[in-house]
Amino acid sequence: MAEDIAKNQEAPVAEEQVVKTKAKGKKGKRVVTSGQVHVQATFNNTIVTVTDKNGGALAASSAGANGFRGSKKGTAYAAQIAAEKALEIAKREHGLNSVDIYVSGIGLGRDSAIRAVSSVGIKIDSITDVTPIAHGGVRPKGERKP
Repeated sequence: MAEDIAKNQEAPVAEEQVVKTKAKGKKGKRVVTSGQVHVQATFNNTIVTVTDKNGGALAASSAGANGFRGSKKGTAYAAQIAAEKALEIAKREHGLNSVDIYVSGIGLGRDSAIRAVSSVGIKIDSITDVTPIAHGGVRPKGERKP
């Protein structure tokens, strides 16, 4: 009887060891040679996101994340630093070497972020402005007044 109890106690320990050996390791970094850079430039901040061709984020940075505070976040220099940091990470960790740039917004960091891409040593394939343009909206609901 004592032997049966001892056998029952040993069995779960062996199963746990099998489960531990089946655990998978970490996935490796993706190698992405061409991607996209999305620059959102507002008056208060500039956000730079580096993605692959499908839109999956590889790296991101902003003026606020690089230590700029207050009105300094909206400057062209802050946008340049943010773009350089995001692109360095993407180039080092994912092997990025050519990008399409999509710029949105009317802030001061638009041009300096684009210049920072070429200064890092990444080839620019195209630059597209995707800033939304207001058109007055749709007709209001209700009957027209004479």
